[in-house]
Amino acid sequence: MKRKILIAGGSGLVGRQTADFLAANGYEVHLVSRRPSALSMPAIKEHVALSDDWPAIVARIKPDCSISCLGTTIRKAGSQDAFKAIDHDLVLAFAQVSQEAGVQHFITVSSVGAMPASGSFYLRTKAEMEQGLRNIGFQRLDIMRPSLLTGGHRDDHRPGEAFGILLAQIADLLMFGPMKRYASTPSDKVAKAIAALANRHDGGVFIHENDSINALAG
Repeated sequence: MKRKILIAGGSGLVGRQTADFLAANGYEVHLVSRRPSALSMPAIKEHVALSDDWPAIVARIKPDCSISCLGTTIRKAGSQDAFKAIDHDLVLAFAQVSQEAGVQHFITVSSVGAMPASGSFYLRTKAEMEQGLRNIGFQRLDIMRPSLLTGGHRDDHRPGEAFGILLAQIADLLMFGPMKRYASTPSDKVAKAIAALANRHDGGVFIHENDSINALAG
């Protein structure tokens, strides 16, 4: 039987690419989202519903692995509370219903620099999300910590990120040694790395920053 993968956040940059790589590798891929995504492969099954209806969808699919590519920006969300509702609350809610449906392997996209004591609300929220996932108690938890994502096509316009990507082309040349973890991360490499992890069975909590992401992506 094909291994079933469920992705939340499949309408986003990394989510769409991850779904494509997994489908191309023969997985049965499902997306759960609050709005339709631009699917590029007809084999991918999409379930569009309000987040309150996600538990029933997850229970019906019974995935072997759940992947969260959920994420927004404070600017787009409109406030810190609205941002946290997606990047923390919705991620943990999706993880909890996945675990209740029998999922023992969960993969999430976080951010390099995520720390509980960070001066950045964004990075503190990511760290709190990561700890919440640890507390759920999955047999295996993979946490992707890319830096600024580059490449691909976003449905939404993010002028701040667009400017950052331009600067990153210069800044990346100065990233050596420990600083390489902060170099920009091509979105397709994150997606390939997630696809490579989707069939892992060994237990534990694994953090993947640029070096690990690049190695997994090949």
